[in-house]
Amino acid sequence: MYLTWLDSNSWLIELGEGEKTTRILMDPWLVGDLMFGSANWFFRGFRKQDRSIPENIDLILLSQGLEDHAHPATLKALDKSIPIVGSPSAAKVAASLGFTKVTELKHDRVFTLAGKVKIQALEGSTVGPGTKENAYVIKDLVQGTTLYYEPHGYHSPKLKQIGAIDVALIPMIDLKLPLVGAFIKGTSSALELAQWVTPQVMLPTAAGGDINFEGLLIKLLKADGGPSQLQEQLISKGLKTRVIEPKPGERTAIVLEPWATAV
Repeated sequence: MYLTWLDSNSWLIELGEGEKTTRILMDPWLVGDLMFGSANWFFRGFRKQDRSIPENIDLILLSQGLEDHAHPATLKALDKSIPIVGSPSAAKVAASLGFTKVTELKHDRVFTLAGKVKIQALEGSTVGPGTKENAYVIKDLVQGTTLYYEPHGYHSPKLKQIGAIDVALIPMIDLKLPLVGAFIKGTSSALELAQWVTPQVMLPTAAGGDINFEGLLIKLLKADGGPSQLQEQLISKGLKTRVIEPKPGERTAIVLEPWATAV
């Protein structure tokens, strides 16, 4: 398994080997600015230089329909024939932008790609009244490895029924707003997840990477926690899970113990 962090919640996930490799682009924000609506005075994320769009993508996987997960400018720049799997809100965004192979994956439903990868949707974070977005368990059917992804720190108790997970992409910080509290809950939830599914490796998502931020929202945000703090907590609980902090844009080989791989 190889993982390339492309800033924020954007990942290139490579499963399998050789001709059986599957390349999944997760929640891509690669080109242009990030804003919610057109309110750049409230929040704007930007890079000095756009990221290159990865080649030979087999699937685009979207966890949410909000702009920081289903980024319109990036999706417009991608080949519309690439299959997309997403939460109901994300699937609507993709369809509206002209993608021709869009699968809406509701909670507890499963999607299988070419007999090589199985993706199960679980309940993720709450976005708006009565709307819960997606978390994903991604199973490499060739090598037997399993990856879990949820970008806001809301982990479904149903994970305990699934059993061990090899790799987890989750937030490891809390992001808080005055009067609202934490809308990304990564500190306590990351430790709880590790106790539930005993991953071999955990990597942080939802951090900035090579992105600059500005606007009123940034001035109000408070961040707590982090990967090093989580690693200390894991050790104190007697857990062998390793926390890896990838560099943005760098392809990272995830080395797993074969005997411990989730089944």
